[in-house]
Amino acid sequence: MTLIELIIAIVIIGIAAAALFSAMASITARSADPMLRQQSLYIAQAYLEALQALPYADLDDAHALAQGEGGPPKGLDGVVIDELKSYWVTTAISAASLNGVTAKRITVAVKDPSGKELQLVGWRTCYGEDGCS
Repeated sequence: MTLIELIIAIVIIGIAAAALFSAMASITARSADPMLRQQSLYIAQAYLEALQALPYADLDDAHALAQGEGGPPKGLDGVVIDELKSYWVTTAISAASLNGVTAKRITVAVKDPSGKELQLVGWRTCYGEDGCS
């Protein structure tokens, strides 16, 4: 192998390595997106399940306590979770009718640190509880 052949081989390997590293950098930069979306989904599910578990008559009061105006996620004790304070949660509860049955539509929206929003919607009807209208 001559010196010229060796230099050409090194140049070709260098070009291939540069292309590989740029592709890996692009993939690595986007690898956080699925984690942010999954975390947003977990937060939204937790809020939706907590609101749906409340008595029907207490939903409007709970909405005001939950995140009606929006804010970072809170634990069951009402304290902001420091690790998640870069997320933003809003809830909305509205009266609705499902096939003639009185219900409430619960919407939970979570905005992740990159600015993407995930929204979950659930329904809650009165199951013959006291205080239902």
